[in-house]
Amino acid sequence: MPYCLGSSTGRCRPLVLLALAACGGILVAAKARAGDWPQILGPHRNGIAVEEQLADSWPDGGPTVLWDREVGSGLAGVAVADGRVVVFHRLADEEIAEALDAAGGEPIWKRSFPTSYRSSISEDDGPRCVPLIYEGHVYLFGAQGDLHCLSLASGEVRWTRAAYRDFEAPEGYFGAGSTPLVEDGKLLVNVGGRNGAGIVAFDLASGETVWQSTDEAASYSSPVAVTVEGQRQVLFVTRYNFVSIDPRDGSEQFSFPFGKRGPTVNAATPLVIDGHVFLSANYGVGAVFARLGADSAETSWENDEVMSSQYATSVFHDGHLYGIDGGDSIGAATRLRCFDPFTAEVKWTEACENGSLLLAGDKLLNLGTDGRLALVAPSPDEYLELAAASVLETTTRALPALAGGRLYVRDSQTLKCLDVGAK
Repeated sequence: MPYCLGSSTGRCRPLVLLALAACGGILVAAKARAGDWPQILGPHRNGIAVEEQLADSWPDGGPTVLWDREVGSGLAGVAVADGRVVVFHRLADEEIAEALDAAGGEPIWKRSFPTSYRSSISEDDGPRCVPLIYEGHVYLFGAQGDLHCLSLASGEVRWTRAAYRDFEAPEGYFGAGSTPLVEDGKLLVNVGGRNGAGIVAFDLASGETVWQSTDEAASYSSPVAVTVEGQRQVLFVTRYNFVSIDPRDGSEQFSFPFGKRGPTVNAATPLVIDGHVFLSANYGVGAVFARLGADSAETSWENDEVMSSQYATSVFHDGHLYGIDGGDSIGAATRLRCFDPFTAEVKWTEACENGSLLLAGDKLLNLGTDGRLALVAPSPDEYLELAAASVLETTTRALPALAGGRLYVRDSQTLKCLDVGAK
């Protein structure tokens, strides 16, 4: 029952934590206005901005900083809707949600929640999951496995649910890190709990359990929703499997193995492309491209040579995927790569830092963990960098957000709002 509040072995380097840090038929229930970025990876959870255009170049020194603000620890990028930026971070023994004015950064409201979470692997102990904004509410999933529902307008706490405690979920390598999804009037979460509570649906208004399903352990990948052959499905990459769930009752439509035991992480979000799904992970897992059916998936190809993303989700543009292959935590180099997902043909490879990608119009933004932001013209013919600048001073793991021509980037010290839109 919800309660209300008043007001394995092996070590992975922290870069994998950005995980906590889809096209063609996919509709994610965010109901975003043009220019909003209401959840992880944007309006459709595919890293693609809606009705946004980026500038062709930047001033000397990089994009103009419109405003900045000090923040605490955490790997959660921001969400943006209705002119408000919601940032989720940690100071001392509190996880803090704040709403800021998108244009000027002025504070609107602030709410805090006690936490005793301590990571056994990472130096960072803040929230990992990007806030989810839906129909005037903000849904938060803290590192300790606590769910919160707040009013976007006032910050009033509507309900809180200790999901990890209630369902006896293990902490995992880095705490809770799979951002929830709203679908069919429910909040769906890969809790990874015991006794058939691998995936749990919570009532949006009350936080009550609607259904629980599967014995799937939790991953750091976030689910997406899609309609296939007239049937709605929610696609999860869990700790060891790819699973399709009927959001109405939690019944499993189909699944196949994806992932490996040991000190490995599934983190990239599944991408739906023209009736297919693309999955990728590092640690010897590799990539899978499969055709989706109502009750099955047929693998087109799978290997560990084309794309092995440690945590970054690839983005799709004009028939090609752009992604970051490789992983720092196992000593391998990382590189930006363009490839055809239908043929598995790699078009080009360019060395880069680990990081994250988003697409707006005909341009890519690549934010590296070293704080370097690159503006790239996506083309299967060659790597073409239009501009680059250092925008953050410390290791950058949180996913960026793009809304209204403003790019929001953060590390564990500073949140910045950058002017990157076309004039």
